[in-house]
Amino acid sequence: MDYETLKARHRALRDGFEQSLSLRVHRALSWLQRAEKETEDPDAQLIFLWIAFNAAYANEIPADLAVAPEQSRFQQFLRRLVEVDREKLLYKLIWEQFPGPIRVLINNPYVFKPFWRFQNGEISQADWDSAFERARSAALRALSNGNSYTVLSIVFQRLYVLRNQIMHGGSTWHSSVNRAQVTDGANIMGRLVPLIISLLMQHPEESWGTPIYPVVEDPARRQGRGGEASA
Repeated sequence: MDYETLKARHRALRDGFEQSLSLRVHRALSWLQRAEKETEDPDAQLIFLWIAFNAAYANEIPADLAVAPEQSRFQQFLRRLVEVDREKLLYKLIWEQFPGPIRVLINNPYVFKPFWRFQNGEISQADWDSAFERARSAALRALSNGNSYTVLSIVFQRLYVLRNQIMHGGSTWHSSVNRAQVTDGANIMGRLVPLIISLLMQHPEESWGTPIYPVVEDPARRQGRGGEASA
């Protein structure tokens, strides 16, 4: 699946979607399209793919839940995706196409948050070693047991660290250091994000929530305009 295929499907189906779902898919597709242009720059590709993922899952947050960690919100979204994925498409992607890169990601300490807490002097080496081995064992056990949600959750936790390193200036663009993890991360997300968008469109009956930033059109420009989600 690529942008063109998914966009054609969106055009064909969007009249039957709730406006919030159509807007969510429209925005995610726009960033997927941008990511597909970055064939020679995995740093940029990863950033654009994460924005596409964010557009797919982010919801308006009730005031009493505003402090909920970002990871907990996208993990809830991943759980729902696995639940509606009756054809086991996520399972097939994980176990048939990316078992090697996913194992490499799981075994990579540089995308494990406690490793950096140790580097910053917040925890001891023994604490970080123990945490890494527990997380690694849990991930490999989930891989062996075919537990799609647990594997996805752990993979996105690792990718979130990688995303933060780039977005918060913690890495150098196009650096030769740890290049493999960026390339693998972009490749994994490059297959997962289109599938996630596809699953949203396959299940319009589900309530995927209200996007955080709805379209607010300038009244002076409203005449003759179809809105953001109509492109």
